[in-house]
Amino acid sequence: MINPKMKNDAKSKQPNDFLRYTGMATKMAVVIALAVYSGIKLDKSNTVEFPIWTLVLSLVGVAAAIYFVIRDTRPQ
Repeated sequence: MINPKMKNDAKSKQPNDFLRYTGMATKMAVVIALAVYSGIKLDKSNTVEFPIWTLVLSLVGVAAAIYFVIRDTRPQ
């Protein structure tokens, strides 16, 4: 026979996981978007032909987003 408590625990854990991973995806999108936006603003303030700040800050934003995902998914 299946223990009703175990069945109930499995169902109650699903929404928490969904919200956890949705929050991580949102955090990734916000970090990358802020980095790219900051790079665009810096490139507009400097009269540089090549958008170096957008390139550098977008890569830094992706690296930071990956770091946050690794940190949040590590077992506790």
